[in-house]
Amino acid sequence: MTLRDFSLMFMVCLTWASHTIVSKLVVSGMEIPPLFYATIRYVIVALVTVPWLMPVPLPRWRMALVGFLMGGGGFALFFLGIKTATPSSAAIVSQLGLPMTALLSVAMLGERIHWKRGIGIALTFVGGLIVMWNPREEFPISGGLVFILGSAFVGSLAAVMMKQIKGVKPLQFQAWVGLASALPLIVLTASFESGQMTKAAAAGWPFVMAVLFSALVVSLLSHTTYYDLIRKYPANLIAPLLIMNPLITVVLGIVITGDRFDMRMAVGSALALCGILIITLGEARTGFLLRVLRKHLR
Repeated sequence: MTLRDFSLMFMVCLTWASHTIVSKLVVSGMEIPPLFYATIRYVIVALVTVPWLMPVPLPRWRMALVGFLMGGGGFALFFLGIKTATPSSAAIVSQLGLPMTALLSVAMLGERIHWKRGIGIALTFVGGLIVMWNPREEFPISGGLVFILGSAFVGSLAAVMMKQIKGVKPLQFQAWVGLASALPLIVLTASFESGQMTKAAAAGWPFVMAVLFSALVVSLLSHTTYYDLIRKYPANLIAPLLIMNPLITVVLGIVITGDRFDMRMAVGSALALCGILIITLGEARTGFLLRVLRKHLR
């Protein structure tokens, strides 16, 4: 990998990590309703990517469902979770999406799991459970992290369903993610939240900048750059580099939002990340993740 492309990969991971911190500040610090935040993000994505909507990918229902799960559905749960969870713990629990994808591929696509990947899956789940479990609290399992776990599952389900959609290019996929997410989220925020515009107005320009960062830089620029790198380099080179994302998030969480990183978090994070590394290296050899992405990026 060239220094330029490694720098791009690092910037992608830094952007994703920064987005976790920004999301925490928006829904917790600015007290913006999480569903409203997700709604504004995907309305912007839908408007910017309108020129790439056509032709309609087939089957339409699957594209709409995958678009909502991959976009608004998953991120709505993530924003609900990050309101009470720390960015550091959210970053680690989000990594459970990869073993979930492997397990769903077995159930839905008939894939087989090699024993090494099985060990990686077990380590990741054990590490994630340690991060989520805090016996000193009245409710040992963090409610916010349950939403984060739900977000990871939704994203995993969408990734597996995505394998059955062919011929969708990156910006076209983003266009359908935006459209399929914006409409349901408008209904959800109107039904379950109140005072959205008042709180957004009170937050002012920092909220505007945050939502533009989320929609344009994260959804469009970073994801498109990542997809291009996936197509350019083998999966066994790209996949391990993704470990930079949770590591950077943990560091930013400690520095910016004052996350507590004790021995329990350290052990859980180490186990989870070791498990992810085992899974990604195994996935890279079989080409599973590469095939999942390439199906809709060509």
